[in-house]
Order: sequence, then C-alpha cells, then structure tokens
Amino acid sequence: MFGNKVAIVTGGGSGIGKEVASRFVQAGGNVVLNGRNADKLSAAANEIDPSGARVRTEAGDIAKPETAEKLVKRATADFGGVDVLFNNAGVFQPKPFLDLDEGEYDWFLDTILKGKFFMAQAAAKAMQARGGGAIVQTGSLWALQAIGATPSAAYSAANAGVHALVRNLALELAGDNIRVNAVAPAVVETPVYGTFLTAEQVAETLPTFNSFHPLGRNGQPGDVADALMFLASDQASWITGQVLSVDGGVTAGRQ
Repeated sequence: MFGNKVAIVTGGGSGIGKEVASRFVQAGGNVVLNGRNADKLSAAANEIDPSGARVRTEAGDIAKPETAEKLVKRATADFGGVDVLFNNAGVFQPKPFLDLDEGEYDWFLDTILKGKFFMAQAAAKAMQARGGGAIVQTGSLWALQAIGATPSAAYSAANAGVHALVRNLALELAGDNIRVNAVAPAVVETPVYGTFLTAEQVAETLPTFNSFHPLGRNGQPGDVADALMFLASDQASWITGQVLSVDGGVTAGRQ
C-alpha cells in the first residue's frame, strides 16, 4: 500500500505514533521518527525495524520550527523526500482553568498547535516537489466536547486550532494535490497518562473511562493508527479537510 513511500511521524517514540510508524513500515514504507527522547526513539526504531533499513530517528522539540526543518532534511537525504506526515506529537495534563499559569498555557499551545503548524508547513513544501502527499493530524475529542472529569481548557483550545488548521490547509494545498485531514480520539490507552499519574493511578483510573464510551471500552493505539493509515492512503484520495472522530461513539450522544 505504501511501497517506498516516505513518512515523518512526530511523537513517534510510543503510543499512537509508534503504532502508526510500525504499520507504515509493514506496508512497505520508510519512516523518520521524531520525539524529544533520543533513547526512546532508538528503542522504538529498533522494535519497528531491527534491520534499520526503513527507519531513521531525529530527536528534537517539535515546538521549535527548526526541528521540522531537520526532519524534512533527514527524510529527503535518507529516503528521497516526504509523501506523508503523521503530525501526531502532543501533550496532555488535566488542570483546572483557574489554576493554569502562562508557562503551562504556552506548553500546550507551542507543542500542539505551533508544532503541528510549522511541521505541516515544512512537510508541504517537500510534498510539492513530489507532486502531492497527505498530512494527517492527531487532534482530540476534547476540541469537540468539554469533559468535566478532565478539565483541559488550554489543551482543548490548542487542538481546536489544529482542527481549524485542517480545513484551512485543505483548501490552500488542494491545488498541490496535498490532502489534509485529522482524527479526534477519545480516551486512548497510551503512555501519556503516565506523565502525570503514577503507574498505580493509571491502573486504577483508566478502567473507569471504559463506560464513558458507548462501545464500552477505551481506545487502543491501533484503533487510531487504523484511521490514520486510511486517511494517508489512496483509499482516501477524495477526502480532505475532514476531522474524523475515533472515539468509541462519544460524539454520537449520551446513553
């Protein structure tokens, strides 16, 4: 499906990013992984492709536009260009609006929105040279609905910007044959929860969200990776400017 295609995956060291990178390589593609932790990236790359032939890593903070430029240069130098961007990197940490400070606000907006903005810009320029491509963003259910159990005003605002970016870029880049879409996941069991909860808290808390989803369970990285792969593929060649909810039925309504 993706024979000799080249993808950049941000937030590729674990969770959804690692899963979609693995599936892309299994489908015949080449991948450049990004994340802030070089050791984690190396471990993920070795797991995805022990031969090292189809995976490269480029550690760096995606909130800095120069990181996006380095990723595109690496993809071009090692694999010949960029065909797909899985713009996946993000951060999450619930905190009440009245307690949020400027530094925390900047952390959400810089990583989620600024990071995706300039990564998409750098990738789109490279895709022009290839005659087109696909950009798939990881947005969020929290940009569509407020969830009282997880107060996340800045996180939600940043992802709402990501969703708006999808529609604007879809129009601007359509003439270059570059499609732009996003997924909006609900609760997906990834390592992100371990960044603000202990292992014991994660084990205790995450199962309580199963019933939040009408289908009765939390999402897994593969659930989202399937949707990302579809939107990046030729099967979605007439789809652009869309935000696909991958949420176990949450946005359908309440029981």
